[in-house]
Formats: sequence, structure tokens, C-alpha cells
Amino acid sequence: MNAQTPNAPASEPAQSKRETQIVAIYGKGGIGKSFTLANLSYSMAQAGKRVLLIGCDPKSDTTSLLFGGRSCPTIIETSSRKKAAGETVQIGDVCFKRDGVFAMELGGPEVGRGCGGRGIIHGFELLEKLGFHDWGFDYVLLDFLGDVVCGGFGLPIARDMCQKVIVVGSNDLQSLYVANNVCSAVEYFNKLGGHVGVAGLVINKDDGTGEAQAFADAVGIPVLAAIPADDDIRRKSANYEIVGKPGSVWSPLFEALGLQVAEAPPLRPHPLTHDKLLDLFKGDAVGRDVVLQPASLADMCGGVALAEKPSLEVIYEGA
Repeated sequence: MNAQTPNAPASEPAQSKRETQIVAIYGKGGIGKSFTLANLSYSMAQAGKRVLLIGCDPKSDTTSLLFGGRSCPTIIETSSRKKAAGETVQIGDVCFKRDGVFAMELGGPEVGRGCGGRGIIHGFELLEKLGFHDWGFDYVLLDFLGDVVCGGFGLPIARDMCQKVIVVGSNDLQSLYVANNVCSAVEYFNKLGGHVGVAGLVINKDDGTGEAQAFADAVGIPVLAAIPADDDIRRKSANYEIVGKPGSVWSPLFEALGLQVAEAPPLRPHPLTHDKLLDLFKGDAVGRDVVLQPASLADMCGGVALAEKPSLEVIYEGA
């Protein structure tokens, strides 16, 4: 189950082994990645696709909506417990199913007890031992936290572990700042010979103000779906309900998103400078009239002039 380069031909000779499309989804914490992925994976599975959802966020909450609020044992936690007992991890210990969706959580260290990025790397090493590259899925969806710069969270981009990236954002500066950082990471690793591209942006909690659409246009990626800021969605997701079930009012939205995820090509984005990103918003929303005033040493000391201190440099005679 190896990722293919984005420049691979659209049609290839039929092969006995299932070709898997691996997609990494990034976004700011709390922007709605887990909500989007739970409904997306459910919709794709209902359409007859074999889908594996892997939570790669140390909070381990990617699969909670899918499982009605229940948390599943994480790979890292289970591995540690089994190792201490002299046992090996089995698939059934860490992978669980609901209505055709297969799902698991990598997990991470407890707060203050380790590096989340290293936890991601360790988690994928364990996945490989469980036979990750031999599994037969149509789609593997990876949920990654986007508002960190640790190398572990950039693993799919840096090591060509996926074919494409999707970013989830909203019409607010912070989520688009994160989306822009993800685009910057893709651009950076493309320059180093990488092949991962950005398939597009999913706008969550869309209030119609248009900043996210303007961002997508500016960096050169499409909007794959716009999920409205609707009270029905908010209420049901807060109760850990799947809103994209077949026949529901929201089903067509997630069915269309599933097709976009499958068909949207990986593109090389053109990330914005910080000032260009600010230009997408109204001046009164981002404080553009603020002027940076340099501070002086006297300012730092409360206006009191300091006597010049002698240098600590050692001066040698004849130097």
C-alpha cells in the first residue's frame, strides 16, 4: 500500500493488488477535521469503498465522533502495555470498525511527558510492523494537527507517505494561517524533490464571508466543499452523531466531497507572505493600522539611564 507520485498516469493496466490512495488532512486544532473526516469516511464506506481512518493527533479524538463519543485504545498505549506484559500487538487490539469504516488512533505521550512528533514517528513504525503496506484499502485518511511545526507532524509530506494533502479551514485568520503553513511545507519539500501536492481546501463552519475562498484562489488550490455554519450540524456533531448518513439532508454534501477527495489532483500551491494573508481580511479585523515602534534600552529599564558596564573581554598584551 505505497503512495504513488502525483504525476502518475491517470489510467494504468489492471493489477491484482488494490491501489491505495493515501490522503493526509491537516488543519488548525478545533477547526473540525475530526467532524469532517468521520462524516467523509462514513460516506465513502457507504458508497462501497474500503476506507481506513487513522488519527494522528496526540489528543486521540479523531475517531470519537465515528464511535459515538467512545474512545478506542491507541496504538502507542496498547504497544507499551503489551510490551510490558511480554505480548505482541494484534490488529484487533488497535483497529475497530463501524458500518464499513476501519479506524484507529496512533495516540501520543501524556501531557508534559514526551514529544508528540516523536510519538507520530513511533506510531508509524508500529503500523509498519503490523503490515501497513500490505493492507488492501481504497483510501487511507490521515488526520494530522496542522498548527505545529514539529517534523513528526510533517512526516507524510516530508517522506512522500501520501499522494496528496487536504487542508481544513474556515473564514478566520488563524485557521488560514495554519493552512498557509501547510502549503509552505508542501512547497518546501517539493523543492527538495518531493511529490506530495495539495488537492484542495475544505471550508468548515462557512459563514459566507469569503476569506477562505479568497485564500484558496490566492494560493492556487480549489475549494473541495463548503460545510455551512448550521445549527443542525453543530448540535448533532456535539452529540457525536454522523450527519452524512445516506438519505440525510447533509448526505449529498459529503458524497460530493468524497468524489472530490478521490478525483482532485495534487497541486503545487503558492503560499502567501504574512502580509498577503492579512490582506484577505478587513483592516478593522486584523489591526493593520498598528505601527511597530522599536523599543530602546532606556524603555526596558523604565526610563532610567544605565552606566556603561565594562567589557568582560580579556585583553592580552601585545595583541
